[in-house]
Amino acid sequence: MLNHLQKELNELVNRGLDRTLRIAVTGLSRSGKTAFITSLINQLLHINRVDNSHLPLFDAARRHGIIAVKRIPQLDLSVPRFDYEGNLNVLSQQPPKWPQSTKGVSETRLAIRYQRSGGLLRHVKEKGTLYLDIFDYPGEWLLDLPLLDLDFQQWSQELQRQLNTTHLKLAQSWLEKAQNVNLTAPADEDILAQLAKDYTDYLWQCKQHGLHFIQPGRFVLPGELKGAPALQFFPLLHLTESQWQQLKNEAKENSYFAVLQKRYDYYRRHIVKDFYQQYFSTFDRQVILADCLTPLNHSREAFEDMQLALHQLFRNFHYGKRNFLNRLFSPKIDKLMFIATKADHITTDQLPNLVSLMRQLVQEGGRYVEFADIATDYTAIASIRATQQMVVNQHGRQFKAIQGVRSSDLQKVTLYPGSVPSKLPSVDFWQEQKFEFDQFEPRRLEQGENIPHLRMDAVLQFLLGDKL
Repeated sequence: MLNHLQKELNELVNRGLDRTLRIAVTGLSRSGKTAFITSLINQLLHINRVDNSHLPLFDAARRHGIIAVKRIPQLDLSVPRFDYEGNLNVLSQQPPKWPQSTKGVSETRLAIRYQRSGGLLRHVKEKGTLYLDIFDYPGEWLLDLPLLDLDFQQWSQELQRQLNTTHLKLAQSWLEKAQNVNLTAPADEDILAQLAKDYTDYLWQCKQHGLHFIQPGRFVLPGELKGAPALQFFPLLHLTESQWQQLKNEAKENSYFAVLQKRYDYYRRHIVKDFYQQYFSTFDRQVILADCLTPLNHSREAFEDMQLALHQLFRNFHYGKRNFLNRLFSPKIDKLMFIATKADHITTDQLPNLVSLMRQLVQEGGRYVEFADIATDYTAIASIRATQQMVVNQHGRQFKAIQGVRSSDLQKVTLYPGSVPSKLPSVDFWQEQKFEFDQFEPRRLEQGENIPHLRMDAVLQFLLGDKL
């Protein structure tokens, strides 16, 4: 008990002195969160007092202001430790593999020992320690956070408004079954379970078609809740406003309608809210990752669905300037970086276009945080660089290209991946142009080598530069 209180007191002191940063690594499914965290840890652990040429844009590393970085035990022992070593192992094997995508919450803590170069404390202590807490969690679970502000009817009607032709085609079988249910009849547990499974199958099909906005997120990644009644409900997308009011007035407590509403409320209040309060209400800085290239391979609807999902991520984070009191009692995010991932899948001349596209994708949501007067930035990175830039001579002309092992056939190829639009594509654009941005396998990581990357140093400078 005393040890626990001492740890709590120490953490409170560290937060008050601004010696702790909690980093939210946020992104949709398949945006590269696990690769990002693995690379971030790796780049920091490879900093030394001799050669930091792998991080030229990170001032504290370039001027050798960082003395040492090490992983230390995290404060919350109930959260699984981020599997950094396991991720390095799969990158080092032959053939190398990408780290497995996130299946649940994990955490890691780093201690960064540094030489003070500014701030009031430089007159008191020559050296300092910054504690960095980094959290990984499934992108699917993030999209449940907007449910905190929606009741069952509002959620159903929100999904109803977002239905497009792809949704309707994929949902046809489930929708027909849901429409045939007498919502005022006594609920049958087996029928509810089957309909919830059908709805989950529909969500999986949405993922396979490149759609990102999937709710509830835990239906496709349930973790310890697999098979629980809390995950056996579904939205009612076929009801009119008058039908909603009639059901609210007439449906009995044991009816399908009442049970669906009760389970949704339980999911929202106990599963989503607990997850939010435990992790998302105390972050200091945030990165939002997005794979802008893959949706271009699918369709206009997949691209717009990704944009919608990105905008949903802003709703439930606290943004604003840091001061002594909110550091202690109500932490707010004071720096936010939007990151387009897989930047090594295109040629370097297309990077400005990719950054511009990312900026426009989040523009509407970004207005909110800009009004909160916090620092924002946009960049394009490759957390784990899988390709090399090449110059190809063809018919007496030189062309930029990339070279790497293509995931689809495991062949080493040299190709020009195509041009990235610098702004949101119009309707005509989708009809005229097709994209085929390939996926690539990682290069094998040699023993003791730092992970090859593209612009992770710019990310570190933005997140940590003012604290070191």
